[in-house]
Amino acid sequence: MNYLNYLDLLENDIDEMHRDVREEVLFFRQCAAGDIYAVKQNVEEHRFRDSTGVGTLSKDPVLNLKYHMVITAGIITRVCIEKGLETEKAFQMSDYYIRKLDYATTEDDVEQIHDDMILDFTGQMRIALKDKDLSRAVSLALDYIYAHLSERITIKDLANHTGVSASFLSREFSNELGISISDYIRDKKIEMSQELLINSDMSIIEIACQLSFSSQSHFIQVFKTLVGETPKKYRSRNQKKWTAINLDNESTT
Repeated sequence: MNYLNYLDLLENDIDEMHRDVREEVLFFRQCAAGDIYAVKQNVEEHRFRDSTGVGTLSKDPVLNLKYHMVITAGIITRVCIEKGLETEKAFQMSDYYIRKLDYATTEDDVEQIHDDMILDFTGQMRIALKDKDLSRAVSLALDYIYAHLSERITIKDLANHTGVSASFLSREFSNELGISISDYIRDKKIEMSQELLINSDMSIIEIACQLSFSSQSHFIQVFKTLVGETPKKYRSRNQKKWTAINLDNESTT
């Protein structure tokens, strides 16, 4: 299903459906467009917790919110993919936030995970779409991060490079991209480690050192938290997959 066309369908049939559908359609479009300011307003107004016009999926209020968040994750993942977000990255993000629901025991917990997720997706879309509204400081910080990803990057390094204070840069980065500097650097390092695990013969400890993790165990812990499996399992599973693809391609040539 093309989820952007699905949103169009909902808008066309709006007269036959509940009025709040228009708000949901607009929300998903704002996320996919990288409209961080509109999405932040949605968060500040606690729209996720507003049950007006929303179906009850469970009598348990916490479980009910969890179900609704999984639905949101499914839609936002696919809409963002259709607007240019890398498929594997989008599904990894979705899986990461859904797994966090296992540890949510209150409605506040679920709401926080939901809000972190939608801000993260929206921030990633701003980058994917190369949003021209990014400030000079944030753009310079992004360039520095990509150029020095194998090094230990501190906020002080970024502040010196961009010519603004560390507190100002941290605030602007979070406001514009919906994610903290440290979390963004962590995510990019893990993305690079995934490439190295699949496309190089480097050992896990060599990759941890290459990306300036404090230790191999720290790298494994962060990797497992974000990806859902250890680097060793990830490498084994994906190398088998690529081997199968290559063998299939050879058989057809």
